[in-house]
Amino acid sequence: MTPTPRSSRPSKPANSAKTRAAAGTKKPRTAPPPATPALVTVDGIDLPGLRRPHPALGLGLWGRGRWSTEDEARTKAAIGRAYERGIRWFDTAEVYGAGRSERLLGDVLARAAGGGHDAFVVTKVSWEHLRPAQVRASLVRSLERLARSSVDLYLVHAPDPHVPLSETMPALEALWKEKKVGALGVSNFSVEQLEEAGRHLSEARIVVNQVRYNLLDRTEGDPLREYCRSHDILIEAYSPLARGLLAGRSLDGRRLPPEARRLSSKLFDPEHRPTMLETARALRELASDAGVPLASIALHWLRRQGAAPVFGASRPEQVDQNLSAWAVRPRAAVLERADALARGALA
Repeated sequence: MTPTPRSSRPSKPANSAKTRAAAGTKKPRTAPPPATPALVTVDGIDLPGLRRPHPALGLGLWGRGRWSTEDEARTKAAIGRAYERGIRWFDTAEVYGAGRSERLLGDVLARAAGGGHDAFVVTKVSWEHLRPAQVRASLVRSLERLARSSVDLYLVHAPDPHVPLSETMPALEALWKEKKVGALGVSNFSVEQLEEAGRHLSEARIVVNQVRYNLLDRTEGDPLREYCRSHDILIEAYSPLARGLLAGRSLDGRRLPPEARRLSSKLFDPEHRPTMLETARALRELASDAGVPLASIALHWLRRQGAAPVFGASRPEQVDQNLSAWAVRPRAAVLERADALARGALA
């Protein structure tokens, strides 16, 4: 009888007692631990009168904390992700969610490693609270919500034509002298208003002016550049991605959210919207040819202007997308071409 080749001999049943016993001794597979998010490198900007460098990139919490419990949970997760990945500049205000934005930020930082004491916290006094007694009361309430004894920067959110800066600025300086604020700043101020505010400070100085500024909307930022540069005032640029347009959103038929359209009327009114969309698509094509994200061009163009962008994000994945864009620095020629494209559209 011819022996059966080894390869063709029938195998033992897979469910034999010996096989079952061996299988029972195997350790169950465990899922690999989640990867630690990569830290982002954000350099600091030295400003006269500021106790520590101002981060070059930050997370803005405009409008956060006004929604449902689920929305607030996502926002907290976004703040936590930003802190975990190395963002330290957090921008809020007493009017954001009627104080709930400050409370959300305070809650997240209190639970962060080391209590979040290395965070660079900026908040603002409302344009409705610029009388001296109101300024002090507003800061006290903000500090309570933030669970901090001081903030790094305290800004006038916007001027009030009915309250003289000669009243507001000395009240702010008194808080600075008490070390309740690290430095003073303003938001939405023109050059003339900056000069007026500075005249009413004796020892402190204005170190930042936060305005809306991006490649497609330069109405506020461009007129300030030379004055701020010559007076060592940093421009903090909010809406750096033009409500997502400069991150590639709403470029292929998707409607911009109503709130974004309302708050960016100059960009998205019926007269200008077609031009803005066409320009944003041209910038996206430029980014694609250069092999960089569109948001990289938008963020680093601001950096090239001497401004520090503060981006918004309500979900962790948005934080990751913006930090990935920040990590890629386009070549100077690409930024110059982007500037030319945008200027042509604005003209």
